[in-house]
Amino acid sequence: GFTEDEVRDICDRYGRDFSQVERWYDGYMLGDCHVYNPRAVVNYMLQGDLKSYWSETGSYDVIVPLINLDFDGLKTAIIQMLSGGEIKVNTGSFMNDTVSFKNKDDVLTYLVHLGYLGFDQKKSCAFIPNEEIRQELTTAVESTRWKELITFENESLFLLDATLDMENDIVAKMIGQIHDEYASGIQYNNENSLSSVLTIAYLGAMNYYFKPVRELPTGRGFADFVYIPKPEFAIDYPAMVVELKWNKTAKTAINQIREKQYMKSIEQYTGNILLVGISYDKKTKKHQCIIEEYMKK
Repeated sequence: GFTEDEVRDICDRYGRDFSQVERWYDGYMLGDCHVYNPRAVVNYMLQGDLKSYWSETGSYDVIVPLINLDFDGLKTAIIQMLSGGEIKVNTGSFMNDTVSFKNKDDVLTYLVHLGYLGFDQKKSCAFIPNEEIRQELTTAVESTRWKELITFENESLFLLDATLDMENDIVAKMIGQIHDEYASGIQYNNENSLSSVLTIAYLGAMNYYFKPVRELPTGRGFADFVYIPKPEFAIDYPAMVVELKWNKTAKTAINQIREKQYMKSIEQYTGNILLVGISYDKKTKKHQCIIEEYMKK
């Protein structure tokens, strides 16, 4: 594969936007080194089309039966990764063959070997490395006609619409509903678990937004989630800065976004920006949401 420095040089030579190439074709890691799919990079340089070139080389027919295997937690894990999240994977039980799958970890490990998932060795986490692969996996999942996914996508799109319409109570209710119906295996005990559920809940946003950026350095701190719209949707869809609070109020989350100026570093990417504060109260077992609009000066 190409290294990041090599891709930067190629982009300069062909006059292409490196940040776009990074979103679409980066994501694989060898130690601390970013590795890019060379076929995709070369095709983009020559053709100028940001699209998936993976299907010409990938083992598409292999993954459809894999993701249909009825292992506990597999479908939830795939939905979470499609939404931009990471999944802990135990790679030790994989027997290095294509028959002896015993659990979801074996399936996910094989998908890492095929290149459909990236793997962070330090965290032992699998993830979808870039937009190219996310589109390929989405197509594979949709071809299986999962009833669960079709229903869930509709609910997730409803949640996104409610967020964009700044319907605080509906958003809070929907996040709780999605946790109960699709992510009940994720035990609520801290902000990390809340962030995992939120990642799943906003799967529908992936049609219009890039993979959410976690812990983006912004202003005077790190925002929990930042959703930046894809260029073709930037006029109609605002960026979203999301802050989560565990056992605190949503107002506390909004205040933190404003006080630490989390929105400053993304002003150049978008039009308007929504500030979204989401909290969970472990006593009442209820979510709370406050959404405010930030108008650029």
